[in-house]
Amino acid sequence: MTVQPPAVQFSAMPDRAPLRLASGERVILWTIVNVEHWSLTRPMPRQVLPPPMGGVPAVDRANWSWHEYGLRVGFWRMLDLFGRLGIPVTLALNGSACTQYARVTRAAVDAGWELMGHGFDQMPMQQVKDEADSIRRTLMALEDASGQRVRGWESPGLTGTERTLDLLAAAGVEYVSDLVLDEQPCLLSTQAGTMTALPYTVELNDVVLHAVEKQPSDELNRRAFAQLRQLSAEAVNGVRVMSISLHPYLSGVPHRFGYLQSLYEALAADPAVKPMTGSEILDWYRGEMAQQSPMVE
Repeated sequence: MTVQPPAVQFSAMPDRAPLRLASGERVILWTIVNVEHWSLTRPMPRQVLPPPMGGVPAVDRANWSWHEYGLRVGFWRMLDLFGRLGIPVTLALNGSACTQYARVTRAAVDAGWELMGHGFDQMPMQQVKDEADSIRRTLMALEDASGQRVRGWESPGLTGTERTLDLLAAAGVEYVSDLVLDEQPCLLSTQAGTMTALPYTVELNDVVLHAVEKQPSDELNRRAFAQLRQLSAEAVNGVRVMSISLHPYLSGVPHRFGYLQSLYEALAADPAVKPMTGSEILDWYRGEMAQQSPMVE
C-alpha cells in the first residue's frame, strides 16, 4: 500500500509570525450554520430516539421529523438572532437542500449569508458513488441558488477519501473546514494546487455537545465563554479563530435557544471579537501571508 504524504505540514504556534487584524481585534468569530436534507429512504444521519427493541425502522419518521423541526422552526429563530446582531454567517448547505428547502436557502441568501458546500446529500463522502460528480453538483446547486461562486466546503461529518481534497481543489474550492487541527488557517497541498484549511471545531459544535455527548442545554454557552477567555489572552501573540458550528434542530430548540442568544449578544458586544464569514477569513489570511512572504501561493 502506498502511503500518501500529508496534505498539511506541521507547524508549531510559537514558531509562526503573528497574524494581526488591522482593526485590532484579537479573536475572529466564525459562525457556521448547517442545513441538511435527510432522506427518508436512507438511515438517518443522527438519532435522538433509538427504535424499540433495536434495529433500523423501515421508515424512521421519528428522527426525520426531529431534524425537520429545525428547518420549520429553529432556523428562523437563528436567522432573526444573527440578523438583529449583525453577525455574518457561513451556511454549510447540502446541494439537494437547495430545492428541498428552497424557502430556507432563499432566506439565507437574502440575509447575506455565505454558502459553503456540504455534500450533495447528507451522507459520508466515502459512500458517494461518484465523488467528483457529487462535488460538481453541489457547487452548481449552491451557485444557482445564490448567484455567487462557492469558495468553501465542509464534508458531511468531516468525512472524506484520499481523493477528496484533490477533487475539491480541482473543482475550484479555495478553503475547507474538514480539519480541526489549529486555531489559525493553514495551507494544504493538493494535486490541483494550494488550498486553505480554516479552523473548524468539534468542541464548539452542537452535534458533539448535544447529539453525541448529551450535555446540558447551557453547555455550548459555558464552553464558548471559557474558550473565548483563553483565546483572547493568548492572542496578544497573534489573532486566533474561534468557530462555532450550529444545527437548527439542536440550537434552535426553545430550551437551548435562550443560551445561544445570550452567548451571541455577548460576542457581538465584545470589542476583542471580529465576526467574519469563511471567505472573509480566507482573504484576511491571504493578505497576512502575502505580507510575511510574497512567495506564498
